[in-house]
Amino acid sequence: MRLSVLDRSHVGLGLSPQQALRDTVRFAQQVEDLGYHRFWVAEHHSVPGVAGAAPTVLAAAVATATSRIRVGTGGVMLPNHQPLVVAEQFGVLGSLFPDRVDVGLGRSLGFTDGIRRALGQGKEAAEQFGDQLAELLGYLEGKPGPHPGVRAVPAQGLDLPVFLLATGAGAATAAEFGLPLVIAAVHGDDRMVRTIAEYRANFRPSAQAAEPYVVLARTVAVAETAEEARRLLLPEAWATAYSRTHGEFPPLEPPERVLAREMSDRQRAQFERALRGQLHGTPDEVAAQLADLAARTDADEVLVTTTAYHPADRLDSFRRLAALAGL
Repeated sequence: MRLSVLDRSHVGLGLSPQQALRDTVRFAQQVEDLGYHRFWVAEHHSVPGVAGAAPTVLAAAVATATSRIRVGTGGVMLPNHQPLVVAEQFGVLGSLFPDRVDVGLGRSLGFTDGIRRALGQGKEAAEQFGDQLAELLGYLEGKPGPHPGVRAVPAQGLDLPVFLLATGAGAATAAEFGLPLVIAAVHGDDRMVRTIAEYRANFRPSAQAAEPYVVLARTVAVAETAEEARRLLLPEAWATAYSRTHGEFPPLEPPERVLAREMSDRQRAQFERALRGQLHGTPDEVAAQLADLAARTDADEVLVTTTAYHPADRLDSFRRLAALAGL
């Protein structure tokens, strides 16, 4: 399987969002040197622990700082934007960085009612996703949109691969439109495997893809010992648990601070839940876990989402993963 990277520009406790964004660009350079296939950035709004809010802008900075690795978004949340503007933005990126740009799309809305109002969207906006997607694909294929005389001029004549980030019903949309699927085990591996099988069975070939293509989004942490690898996962697991009990994803804390923290029963349950399903361990242990995952899913690619409080620790994990994969 190909190995790629999704970086959400997490903010560490005591650090600034500006530093997190600069770290993302530097990290992209480092994983390019390690041989990873893609580097994607994400869209999150008004999240204290995540600086990645404008993915096409950040993707441009990443593409400028690198030379070979594919660059894209994981993803642009289409309900927050007009399809024409999204098509134009990717058209500009694809024009400036030929044959390197991926269009990763999702259907999620803002995390809270306040964020959705600030974006000018209600919960019902996601219900229009299919229509928005069809309009966007038309623009990217050089077709006129639903409005007379309107075209996404910068995108005309470009080959911009489109990926759909989805689980459950969203995977059915990827199959219907003939798009590569990016999927995480949000509801466990068994359900993910069933969803992938349904996606493949219902896939309709399109101008974007002649056959199904599956990208697994998964946290993978590799270290000298299994305990060290697990420690890498603790900051994000605690931030996830906190967000589920407080409605806000906070800056990442050092693992030793997380280990010393007293948690309520509910927080502890959410914390342990956040650690489930992650691949972590020594290189030999992770190699075996990846082989098992490949056998169960027959996936084409893994989009590695691992973060850590210390950038050097994260880079060491990605370096070890690249080595065991023979990149």
